[in-house]
Amino acid sequence: MSVQDTPGAAIGDHGVIGDLHTVALVGLDGSIDWCCLPTFDSPSLFAAILDERRGGRFVIAPADRGIRKQMYLPETNVLLTRFLHTEGVGEITDFMPIEQDEAGIRPRRQQIIRIVSVARGRVHFRLECAPAFNYGRDRHVAVAHKRGVVFRAGDMAVGLVSPVPFTISEGTCTAEFTLSAGQSVTFFLVHLDTCADAELLDVPQSGDSALRDTVAFWRKWLAQCQYHGRWREMVQRSALTLKLLTYAPTGAIVAAPTTSLPEDPGGVRNWDYRFTWMRDAAFTLYALLRLGFTQEAGRFMEWLNARCHELEPDGALRPVYGIDGRHDLPEVELLHLAGHRGSRPVRIGNGAAGQLQLDIYGALMDAVYLFNKHGRPISYDLWVNLTKLLEYVCAHWDQPDEGIWEVRGGRQHFVYSKVMCWVALDRGIRIADKRGFPADRAVWAAQRDRIYTDVMRRGWSPEAGAFVQHYGGRELDASNLLLPLVFFVSPTDPRMLSTLDQTLQELVSDSLVRRYRIGRAAPDGLPGGEGTFSVCTFWLVEALTRAGRLAEARLIFEKMLSYANHLGLYAEQLSPTGEQLGNFPQAFTHIGLISAAYNLDRYLGRGGAL
Repeated sequence: MSVQDTPGAAIGDHGVIGDLHTVALVGLDGSIDWCCLPTFDSPSLFAAILDERRGGRFVIAPADRGIRKQMYLPETNVLLTRFLHTEGVGEITDFMPIEQDEAGIRPRRQQIIRIVSVARGRVHFRLECAPAFNYGRDRHVAVAHKRGVVFRAGDMAVGLVSPVPFTISEGTCTAEFTLSAGQSVTFFLVHLDTCADAELLDVPQSGDSALRDTVAFWRKWLAQCQYHGRWREMVQRSALTLKLLTYAPTGAIVAAPTTSLPEDPGGVRNWDYRFTWMRDAAFTLYALLRLGFTQEAGRFMEWLNARCHELEPDGALRPVYGIDGRHDLPEVELLHLAGHRGSRPVRIGNGAAGQLQLDIYGALMDAVYLFNKHGRPISYDLWVNLTKLLEYVCAHWDQPDEGIWEVRGGRQHFVYSKVMCWVALDRGIRIADKRGFPADRAVWAAQRDRIYTDVMRRGWSPEAGAFVQHYGGRELDASNLLLPLVFFVSPTDPRMLSTLDQTLQELVSDSLVRRYRIGRAAPDGLPGGEGTFSVCTFWLVEALTRAGRLAEARLIFEKMLSYANHLGLYAEQLSPTGEQLGNFPQAFTHIGLISAAYNLDRYLGRGGAL
């Protein structure tokens, strides 16, 4: 059986490597199942995770299955896949060198380096490199050269530098080789801005030296981390993951590096997350600043600043932007791809970019407030643009919108959206008072108070005993767990404590939290179901922590850690059996983990150790 015919790996059966411009997903089976070059949102070169037959992959694995393990070299994003057999132990060290100038401009040369070695005994390997350019839509040719093979499709080309003999058939390169203990070979997959074959196969640095430099880069970067609490290993892995999801040229952080990995296997809830959402802003800034990564926080703030200078004609922000700041992200269905385990359609682009999501203004203003307080003072020019956004909030906060969950079943007066409009005005007033900026304080304060009263009157349901998802409804929504985290209500307010209890009863199972009850909450316009939403569990941990319910918070947090994949990574959601669902790895979930760990550790350190 060809290695290309092996069953596809589950979403969670992958590690991730990257070079701060894009990533590659590497399965436990030694297969690179996803990679877009040269950037996160470029068309895919390998996409077997979306279509086993048409997607393309680059696999190196022993002929016999054996036992498979993965780990990261300590304090790095260098991935080690191990194959344990009775006759030997084989290893693949996968990484992407970090090559960029001080400004973070994309390097001319990008590489995936795969060092194959044997630690014990003797192992026979098979290699198959079958790229599928432009999401498998473009035909390519494979041309053999003395040092390897060049794959070319139009203006795009990659070179595979191979130290072992290979054969080419129908655009696919294959090889077989055997290594004994102490032996190793290195394969380079190279992409260049220019496409001369000789350059594609000219590797200026050995695999060993590139490995040393890459390990040194990640360890030097992680040394800045200021968290030394109880969950240091998981927090550091989350920090390393966030750094991997950072686009160096602009400082933007993608929500996830993949598209269309399903929330409901076999269903239609498949979205492209290779962009940057405004609502992630405050959570991202908070996590980075708390861990001591001030440079990353500053770069992301620069990206946010630029968006504030690019308002829509009506003065609004978009909910989501491209990593380079572009506004239009047209949603297209790739009908030729089968989808992960039959989950169709596969989508690129995201129609949510054109939605009205009023909560993003609170997220942005909270991010600016945090950065001004813990990072560095914001500029007057940024402030001028922020005042325009606050004027927009004053004029539009009472409108229905698509909300935090980007529903496609019609707008509602979502409680969380109203609360975040309150946050926007509250933080605007705080920044103005702190910095002495000119501000229409009286108008902002009046509108802020109107929103507060409106939410308390219409967003609280005595019958449900909780803050509800939207005005006029009785269903709960996990986003309301954030109300004490954004200081809208006290964490011990009777209404919040009741909301916590009702949430635990209706939306929580063994630490796993649903966003809302599909079919009973506001219609999201989509058929099928979904898993539990991982970041919501970390919101629950924080809400319980701030309410002083530390025993509950710690148990839920520890249980949630057990749901991570074998490398400590999380997708967006979890199935009832704990399988990772949705795009992977998801930044929002790892941000939530960092925040929950930081605050739970801090509260336990006050004398509440359990």
